[in-house]
Amino acid sequence: MDDSTKVKSFNKLADTPIPKLIITLSIPSIISMLVTNIYNLVDTAFVGKLGTSASGAVGIVFGFMSIIQAIGFMFGQGAGSIISRSLGKRDNENANITATAGFFGSFFFGIIISIIGFIWLDEIVMILGSTETIAPYAKTYVGYILVASPFMSSSLTLNNILRYEGKANLGMIGLMAGAILNIVGDPIFMFGMNMGIAGAGLSTALSQFVSWSILISMFIFKRSSSVISFKRLAKANPIVYLNIMATGFPSFLRQVLTSYTTILLNSQCAIYGDAAVAAMSIVSRIIFFAFSIALGVGQGFQPVAAYNYGAENFDRVRKGFRFTLIVSESFIIVGCILLYIFSNQLIGLFRDDPQVIEIGSRALRLQSLAHILLPPCMATEMLYQSTGKRLGAAFLSALRNGILFIPALLILSDLRGLSGIQEAFPVSLVLAFPITMPFAVLFFKKLVKKDKTKTEKQ
Repeated sequence: MDDSTKVKSFNKLADTPIPKLIITLSIPSIISMLVTNIYNLVDTAFVGKLGTSASGAVGIVFGFMSIIQAIGFMFGQGAGSIISRSLGKRDNENANITATAGFFGSFFFGIIISIIGFIWLDEIVMILGSTETIAPYAKTYVGYILVASPFMSSSLTLNNILRYEGKANLGMIGLMAGAILNIVGDPIFMFGMNMGIAGAGLSTALSQFVSWSILISMFIFKRSSSVISFKRLAKANPIVYLNIMATGFPSFLRQVLTSYTTILLNSQCAIYGDAAVAAMSIVSRIIFFAFSIALGVGQGFQPVAAYNYGAENFDRVRKGFRFTLIVSESFIIVGCILLYIFSNQLIGLFRDDPQVIEIGSRALRLQSLAHILLPPCMATEMLYQSTGKRLGAAFLSALRNGILFIPALLILSDLRGLSGIQEAFPVSLVLAFPITMPFAVLFFKKLVKKDKTKTEKQ
C-alpha cells in the first residue's frame, strides 16, 4: 500500500463521523459472522441427520476449535490493537514488525496444537466431554480439524489485523469464501460421497485453507496497511511477542474459558445422555448466531477505539462507545424476542427429537432473556482491550465464562440437576452485569483526566 493510500486510511479512522465509521466497519464483520454462523448451523443440521450421537460430536468439536481460536484471537487481537495504536501515532515500522510477529507466532502455535492433538487424540475427545457413543464421531471430525489447525489459527490472526487497520471488508472476503465453500462442501462430502461425519471434517479443513490463502494474499499484494515479511521477522525480538500475547491475553482467556466451559458443560450434560449434550450444543450455536450482529457492531468499534486512543482523540472514543452500546443493544433485544417466541421450532430444525427439543427449548428461552444484558458487558470488554488496558480486559474476559459461570454450573447442576445446567449461563450473565458497569464508569473518568492533561500540553 502506497503512502497516499495509508494517509486516506488514517483520515478515515480520525475524521469520519462516528456513526458512519462504525457502521462501515461493522457491516463486513457482521456479514462474515452471519455467513460463518449460517455454516455452523447448517453443519449442525447436516450432522444431526446422522443421529443424536453425531449431533453431540458437534459440541465436542466446538470445544476443541475454541482452543485453536484462542491462539488465533490472542495473536490477532493483541497484534491488531498494537498495530492500530501504532498507526494512530504514525509509527508504521512498529506496526509492520507487530503484524509479522503476530502471523508467524499464530501459525507456529497452530502447528504445536496439531502435533499434541494427534498424539493424544483419544484422550482429548474424552476430556472434551464425549460419551462412549459420541467419541467415534468426535475423533473423526477432530482429526480433520487438527490438519487445518495452523491455517485456522493464523487466518483468525490475519482477519483481526485487517479489522484493526479499518479494512474489515478485506477480512470479510476471506472468511466468507471459506464459509460458503464449507456450506457447499458439507452435503457433497457427507452424503454425495457417503463420507458421513468425515465429510463434514474434510469440508471444514479445505475451507479453512482457502480462507487462509485469500487472507494472506491481502498482505502479499500489499492491500493491507501493515506488512508481513521475513525481513521484519528478524526484528521481532521476544519483547514484541510478549507484548502481543499480553495485549491479546484477554481474548485468549475468553476463548480458553469458552473451551473449558464447553467441556465442563458437555461433561455435566453427558450424565443425562446424548440428547442433553446435543441440545445444549444446538443452543450454543443458535445463541451465537443471534448475538453475531451485536458482536459485529462491537468489532467495528474496536479499531475506532484503538486508533483514536493512540491518536489522543478521546472524544471519538466516548462517542464510539455510546453508539456501539445503543446499536448493539437494539439488535440483541429484537433477536432475543424472536428466540424466545420460536424456541421450539428453532431447536426442532436441527434435531427432530422430542427430548432434545424439550431440553434445548427451555435453555434457549432462559439464555435469550439474559442476553439482553450482554451488549454493555461486551462493549466494555472491547473498550479495555482495544486501548491496551490489559489487567482490566483480562478480568472482564474471565468474568462471565469463568469466574461466575463455572461455579454457577457446578452448584446449580448439583442442586437442580438438568434444570440447573440450563440456568447456569443466564445466572452468570445477570451477575456479571453489575460488576462490569463500574469498569466503564472508571475508564471514562480517567479519560477526563487525560483530556485535561492533553489540553494543558497544548
